[in-house]
Amino acid sequence: MSSTLRPATILIVEDDAELRGLYRTSLALEGYTVREARSGFEALSSIDRDPPDLVVLDLGLPGIDGLAVRQELAAGVQSRRIPIVIVTASASVPKNIDVACVLTKPVAAHELLQTVARCLPPSSSAIQGCDVCH
Repeated sequence: MSSTLRPATILIVEDDAELRGLYRTSLALEGYTVREARSGFEALSSIDRDPPDLVVLDLGLPGIDGLAVRQELAAGVQSRRIPIVIVTASASVPKNIDVACVLTKPVAAHELLQTVARCLPPSSSAIQGCDVCH
């Protein structure tokens, strides 16, 4: 990352504390600013307060699941342009969900880092869509 730009902010939305910690550590060591949410509700509140540059989103969340979070983000004027990396244990993701990238658990740290780097907007300070990762 260039030292002239602020580090990109990544929001990890994962209910499994161990996985959240692995993702957080990997991304932070790479120089990203990392925030965390344990549920869909926490994620939506965090995004509403301060939109991140990219969201790493688990689909199997308690309460408001990942698909509902994605729908809420797609409906928001500012949040609809935030790239989303879906991380799921499911072998199939609904075809009609429009996200930057999909990773299937288990996800290796290097795989997460490569995907996040590929799907971030060209400028970490600008929220833009990702069309590179499909």
